[in-house]
Amino acid sequence: MPIESICLIPGTANIPLAEKISKAARIRLGEVTVRRFSDGEIFVQIEENVRAAHAFVLQPTCPPVNDNLMELLILMDALKRASVASITAVVPYYGYARQDRKVAPRTPISAKLVADLLQAAGVTRMVALDLHAGQIQGYFDVPFDNLYGLNVITRQVEAQLSKDVVVVSPDAGGVLRARAFAKRIHANLAIIDKRRPKPNESAVMNIIGEVRGCDCVIVDDMVDTAGTLTRSALALKEAGANRVIAAATHGVLSGPAMERLESSTLEKLIVTDTIPVSDEMKKRGRVEVVSCAPLLGEAIKRIHTGDSVSGLFGEQ
Repeated sequence: MPIESICLIPGTANIPLAEKISKAARIRLGEVTVRRFSDGEIFVQIEENVRAAHAFVLQPTCPPVNDNLMELLILMDALKRASVASITAVVPYYGYARQDRKVAPRTPISAKLVADLLQAAGVTRMVALDLHAGQIQGYFDVPFDNLYGLNVITRQVEAQLSKDVVVVSPDAGGVLRARAFAKRIHANLAIIDKRRPKPNESAVMNIIGEVRGCDCVIVDDMVDTAGTLTRSALALKEAGANRVIAAATHGVLSGPAMERLESSTLEKLIVTDTIPVSDEMKKRGRVEVVSCAPLLGEAIKRIHTGDSVSGLFGEQ
């Protein structure tokens, strides 16, 4: 298919990322108006002819999550009613992903609800980076490409650490991710086992693996309030680690995250730009941002032309 038939529609959640993807993929951003009525309702209008075009809508559902999710749904509805040929939702950060199963009686599976809403709005394909729970792909009845955002920051991590490197998973659930990252940078692996002896008592962190005298990189898919991350960094330093940095695809950084990072033993946090990070947050939290735009831009081009995207996943 000719590149002219592609339509890259940006939502307002992350305009800088949309502009970088447009430049990296050499695809013009579509003209769209998004505004809000005085009561908060979202209004969308596509300002150009998109009939029979293949639309790619870029909108991470980051904070404010509900506003950005609703905007994404309305954007897709507008495109569907404008007679586009297909709608690919490029959602670098998939909100509600942590609610992927029932953890207690009478609780929702919100990640599945979001999938149902997106499909009802007309999505024909999904693209995301580092889903918090990989099984979310199974909630969709359309093709889903879950790219690995941590591949983007491999070079930054390698450039800042010595030869004696240990990749650390902050919990048992992240072992597969940490092992894959350790394999990519030819490093050893350690795991932090966090347990609470009794309710309301501080968690005891046991480190499985040798970290004394080594440079450690804590690897996770996201950093939200940074509580687990900063406690893990402290435990590694107390165990004799030389330096401790962290790498995560999504820098949510909500609530007390900035204060915790400022006062932590963590030397640096490396994230991608799936979620906007302000200059103040970069300075206060020692946060370094690496762009995922080249990866997403290449994925969009390959999907549009029917080429394989498997080469973008890297060795896992």
